[in-house]
Amino acid sequence: MTTFPRLAAFALLAGLVAGCSSSGGWGDYVAAGETQKPAAILTVEQLSAKVGCKPKMQVEASDLRTGYCKTKAGQFFVNTFASEKLKDEWMDRAPEYNPHLVGPQWTVLGPLEVLEQLKEPLSGDLHLMDHRVSQTPAPPK
Repeated sequence: MTTFPRLAAFALLAGLVAGCSSSGGWGDYVAAGETQKPAAILTVEQLSAKVGCKPKMQVEASDLRTGYCKTKAGQFFVNTFASEKLKDEWMDRAPEYNPHLVGPQWTVLGPLEVLEQLKEPLSGDLHLMDHRVSQTPAPPK
């Protein structure tokens, strides 16, 4: 016999799965029992190399690393964090740094025109205001 707590847990899990779907299709779901590989955590140097830049390091700390880059796309800062929690805390305290690209344990800050060019090679999510909610503009039709 199914108990109320089990039903509640199942309903919560189903809601989370439905809410986390990025494309609305079935391709993003993982079959029961399978595990998804977590996204690789990239360094400032690895992120910068993806867009053809050798960063000039600005901050070298155990919880935050920041590098400055200048490419043909423009100028920007690449930040990496020791954890997602640290990234969220940093972004909560830095609201004037909008817009920005966000990825697993990293942010890239710069002018919108530059970030739009970096979005695809970095596989970042463009955020125009609140860093916790993607506000990537839909492509023009």
